[in-house]
Amino acid sequence: MGTGEIKSPEGISETPSALGGNSDSVRGKKLEVYFMESDKRGMAFGPGYTGGTTPVNIKGKPLSDEDLSKTGGWIAAFFIFGNEMAERMAYYGLSVNMVTFMFYVMHRPFSSSANAVNNFLGISQASSVLGGFLADAYLGRYKTIAIFTTIYLVGLIGITLSAFLDIFMPNQEQCDSLARLLGGCEPAKPWQMRYLYTVLYVTGFGAAGIRPCVSSFGADQFDERSKDYKSHLDRFFNFFYLSVTIGAIVAFSLVVYLQREKGWGYAFGSLAIAMGVSNLLFFAGTPLYRHRLPGGSPLTRVAQVLVAAFRKRNVSFTSSEMIGLYEVPGKHSAVKGSGKIAHTEHFRWLDKAALQLKEDGSNPSPWRLCTVTQVEEVKILIKLIPIPACTMMLSVFLTEYLTLSVQQAYTLNTRMGHLKLPVTCMPIFPGLSIFLVLSVYYSVFVPLSRRITGHPHGASQLQRVGIGLVVSILSVAWAGAFEKYRRDYAIKHGYEFSFLTAMPGLSAYWLLIQYCLIGIAEVFGTVGLLEFLYEEAPDAMKAIGSAYAALAGGLGCFAASALNSIVKSVTGSQGRRESWLSQNINSGRFDYFYWLLGVLGVINFCIFLYSAHRYKYRT
Repeated sequence: MGTGEIKSPEGISETPSALGGNSDSVRGKKLEVYFMESDKRGMAFGPGYTGGTTPVNIKGKPLSDEDLSKTGGWIAAFFIFGNEMAERMAYYGLSVNMVTFMFYVMHRPFSSSANAVNNFLGISQASSVLGGFLADAYLGRYKTIAIFTTIYLVGLIGITLSAFLDIFMPNQEQCDSLARLLGGCEPAKPWQMRYLYTVLYVTGFGAAGIRPCVSSFGADQFDERSKDYKSHLDRFFNFFYLSVTIGAIVAFSLVVYLQREKGWGYAFGSLAIAMGVSNLLFFAGTPLYRHRLPGGSPLTRVAQVLVAAFRKRNVSFTSSEMIGLYEVPGKHSAVKGSGKIAHTEHFRWLDKAALQLKEDGSNPSPWRLCTVTQVEEVKILIKLIPIPACTMMLSVFLTEYLTLSVQQAYTLNTRMGHLKLPVTCMPIFPGLSIFLVLSVYYSVFVPLSRRITGHPHGASQLQRVGIGLVVSILSVAWAGAFEKYRRDYAIKHGYEFSFLTAMPGLSAYWLLIQYCLIGIAEVFGTVGLLEFLYEEAPDAMKAIGSAYAALAGGLGCFAASALNSIVKSVTGSQGRRESWLSQNINSGRFDYFYWLLGVLGVINFCIFLYSAHRYKYRT
């Protein structure tokens, strides 16, 4: 057998005596001397491939230098920005308007409407793992976006029909404000709600396929060999989130205006039209895009590593039967669309999946012997988990704001001079704060923070996520303080039971402080997380890495719904007249709830600090 030693990038003076839960004593020995290549074994994924940095055309053929000069870059990225802008416009347009649509048109209670929308937000984000899997395994990011953006459009058309056609809505006659308050309006028929939920979740399913692919596909348009690659990538993710923000601003302004002036059908129809136009623009940019080859099923590779490691769990690294850690020879990887990944000392128990023994023979099953690159992919996926998991709390805060702050705004004066803004326009202000922060990010924040941290980009990716989490805690702390003041004011001035009546003496613009703080938190937390996951994820799992962020967001939505249910159950079952989250906000205790969120945010931030301190960047 022909073998060649490969040096691990980091030697260790002594290896722990207990590996994977058993007593494999390798004191004084370095695992790197056992890191060997073999050219005898057939590969599980076909012949070797060049590194994941090699861009290809839509047919999967490598691009020549001439083709590279004609594709990718900022021009291609702007076509992708347009698709994301429309998707976010639809997403936020539904999230902020669907609660009021269900309450005012479908005659559903505020609490059940909010939970239904939270579940829609959660499903659309948590199921993003499916989109990431399909993109990385079989379809590639371009085809995945093309398929799911079409599904998204179909769902939006269905929602538009539910608002345009009377057959999909309950009777609206004799349903005034008093009837709504007393629950006297005719409720929607079960089949009407089933139809609405079906098209809503079809839309969420479409969003799930797009979300993990758009940011990574846009980042694919930049050449990793360029000396300015890091700078381009940093600016790309900021501009990417800027496109998200513009979509949100349009949703919270123009779409709300159409709803008030023209009706729900026109509002939802505008979302469908925007998505249709963005689809056309996305397909128009097809000749300009660079692509990456899908690497085969990442779940299969992960399963093979886990099974192989388990089968060899009792084998010692000092066994006389050991040949070395297996890797294919040369510069090529056995994983399509990926370069080789150097061996690391994390999760040593997984290294047993690549432990080549004499009994393995010359052509062992991939369920018994895996390459070092394949093992390192799994290690990377595992060590990434704590960081996006800690950003779930940011999603919880955002989800609560989309519903609770709307109820707050209904009790406040939304006039700005002679202009009276609709309540559903209030969430536009986080978008405006994001727009402002991003516009001064490179001119103000980066130079100032560079002097403090010495980091070329002002702050590392994890530092930016940490800043976002801190600012989000400040946001809910302020929200609790203002809500206490608002509630006391309402009771003092006789509005305790008039929770749908605006108090002219108290301006809704006090809510802008919490909105702007959460917007700043989004800039630092979400943008930093997206860039972190793209750079740290394995070459052939970039979409899966991006799906981690969406999954964390989706689980945050579900956590918000679960937290609401728990708080209602606990605070409403102790002989109190109302729970903290009563539909009558003036008799509930939203302030206590906001402060509970603040306490949970502090605990979460401590966990993040520990995880970030232990994390080691790949490069």
